[in-house]
Amino acid sequence: MSDEIWKLGPSEARARLAELARVLSAANDAYHRDDAPDLSDADYDALKRENAALEAAFPELKRDDSPSEQVGAPISDGFSKVTHAERMLSLGNAFDADDVAEFTRFIRNFLGLTAAEQLAFTAEPKIDGLSLSLRYEHGKLVQAATRGDGSVGENVTANARTIIDIPQVVENAPEIMEIRGEVYMSHADFQALNARQEASNAKVFANPRNAAAGSLRQLDAEITRARPLRFFAYAWGELSAPLADTQFGAIERMKALGFQTNPLTRLCTATDELLSHYAEIEQGRADLGYDIDGVVYKLNDLDLQRRLGMRATTPRWAIAHKFPAELAWTWLEAIDIQVGRTGALSPVARLQPVTVGGVVVSNATLHNEDYINGLDSKGQVIRDGKDIRVGDWVQVYRAGDVIPKIADVDLAKRPEAATKYVFPDACPECGSDALREEGDAVRRCTGGLICPAQAVEKLKHFVSRAAFDIEGLGAKQVEQFYLDGWVKEPADIFRLQERYGSGMQQLKNRDGWGAKSAEKLFQAIEDKREIEMRRLIFGLGIRHIGEVAAGDLAKHFGSWSALVARVDAARPAGAAERRAEEAVMAERRRAAEEGRRAQIAATREAAWHGVASEARAAWDEITGIDGIGATVAMALVTTFGQSAERASIDRLTDMLTIKEEVVADASGSPVAGKTVVFTGSLEKMTRAEAKAQAERLGAKFSGSVSAKTDLLVAGPGAGSKAKKAADLGVETIDEDAWLALIGDG
Repeated sequence: MSDEIWKLGPSEARARLAELARVLSAANDAYHRDDAPDLSDADYDALKRENAALEAAFPELKRDDSPSEQVGAPISDGFSKVTHAERMLSLGNAFDADDVAEFTRFIRNFLGLTAAEQLAFTAEPKIDGLSLSLRYEHGKLVQAATRGDGSVGENVTANARTIIDIPQVVENAPEIMEIRGEVYMSHADFQALNARQEASNAKVFANPRNAAAGSLRQLDAEITRARPLRFFAYAWGELSAPLADTQFGAIERMKALGFQTNPLTRLCTATDELLSHYAEIEQGRADLGYDIDGVVYKLNDLDLQRRLGMRATTPRWAIAHKFPAELAWTWLEAIDIQVGRTGALSPVARLQPVTVGGVVVSNATLHNEDYINGLDSKGQVIRDGKDIRVGDWVQVYRAGDVIPKIADVDLAKRPEAATKYVFPDACPECGSDALREEGDAVRRCTGGLICPAQAVEKLKHFVSRAAFDIEGLGAKQVEQFYLDGWVKEPADIFRLQERYGSGMQQLKNRDGWGAKSAEKLFQAIEDKREIEMRRLIFGLGIRHIGEVAAGDLAKHFGSWSALVARVDAARPAGAAERRAEEAVMAERRRAAEEGRRAQIAATREAAWHGVASEARAAWDEITGIDGIGATVAMALVTTFGQSAERASIDRLTDMLTIKEEVVADASGSPVAGKTVVFTGSLEKMTRAEAKAQAERLGAKFSGSVSAKTDLLVAGPGAGSKAKKAADLGVETIDEDAWLALIGDG
């Protein structure tokens, strides 16, 4: 089959993948929903294998509705949506003892605790199942929802009621109580289920997690009832009253209320204890009777958890210590180059498919040309300096959900004809030069807007969930509209109805569309003409600006016009900074040869000579935003300073109503709206706590003093910032005065 697949062209492969998606989707509906399979297991498996082989050969053609991504029938449209009262976050990962030690060190540093002050943590097995949130009101189960994207999940209440471990009524519980945990299937029950499936000539499940996920998300609750699902409780969402003062106490309370909690949960007071319990669980993993993929550590004190707070997607007070990466050996068949939306040329290993940790892997990341040559990002030797070549016998590893990587190369099996890989210096998409700048780990296409890979990827990013998230307009639709010439830039999306809603060419007449679906898309686009500022910033796909940085910019400037004005004002300073960086790098090379290091500071200052004070002030304001800095500021002014890119952004924003950033209610706060800078040593709180505290009170936290600074909080050792504040006439107070000002003294 593989020889035939490699002979196909892209258009033939795309058509075959579409046909396979249709046939396999219908087969899934017939089997899982209608209980009337119309394909034999052998025929079904053969089609699945063909689909997987096609996706391996043409990964860029993989469909959003790919059968390889489906478990059972695509039933999500059958469930109503539930917005979680409190987001269901994921966890950060640790992979070794050093990561765990860094986790505990980070917590101590954030909280300002000494090594002598004791901290307690819970340690519990990380269940490999499906997250579920249970909502109880006045002791009765009223709703059950999957995690979904963390903010919105699927309503699976009827199915959850069939799970024996989930109480329908709970006595002595808070009036509102959301209990969260994991739905799973034991090994014994999984084997029994597959035996019944085999006995009834039905398809068996690949693993317990897939079986549990597919069973919970059945439209027919009676199918779920027939599947032996279990539930472990380990967390909570909205509560009208706290369960306890500690994590461990809350787990004990959940157990007393009638929920199943994991008996291997332990309370540990040192990193060594955490690692010892991890080793104990790992050694007994095979005998547990259910799948786990690591151990979760959580800070025990709930008040300290609240002080630590959350990152964008993970809590600071918890981490998942994953079990060692799964390993497997296979052949490296090809190295392909993919071009991302920032122009980065990313090498991808095409592998002979191999199962790694229960997942069939056919691709692995190769990061960049240094990695292929046996060097890490710092130029240090990895894999004993062995390079990677097409034809090599390579070791592949996965750690949790991390993208597969190549860990090692067996030189004894290297073919004699294998040659050293030469990384391209031209973009494979548009032929433009691919340059590697000083300090950059990757090569980047210089084609910009003329490079189709960048244009398409930027459009895909624009419609992604965290950006504009237009219902019915995903990556697949955007790619097709681009290829057809309908959408070349984001503004074209908002002209789609005007251009293709009537006349000879109409969206409703296209293959796969109809009058109703076209109307729904046009309405979905209209609904996003009003957009949050942070989503717009993120959606522009500016290099170095992710969700967090976009949020920081939106929060600081408040309105789109204010952001644009300051970025435009800072453009001369940005150009000076670029000149300075280039000059300093050149001077450093000369200084290393001639011993003229003293010239570097003068070289930087010379590059800034003549830059107006207004431009300097705007630059200082942007770079002074906590978490932004010169790299993001440079990306902003570069993007807004390119005429073609700026014109595209202006065409887009002319069609939008951009909501001003909504800040937390800080009415009555004496520092609301003020820009606050902290300097020197803080003795009663850490810098991270000070920032979080200021932002909760509606203040803007900045890392540098400027004319826009309203208040400087100076601790012992305050230096240049205190002097600059005095020169500018900025009010300066000490830490005690700050605490008294905000009522925390």
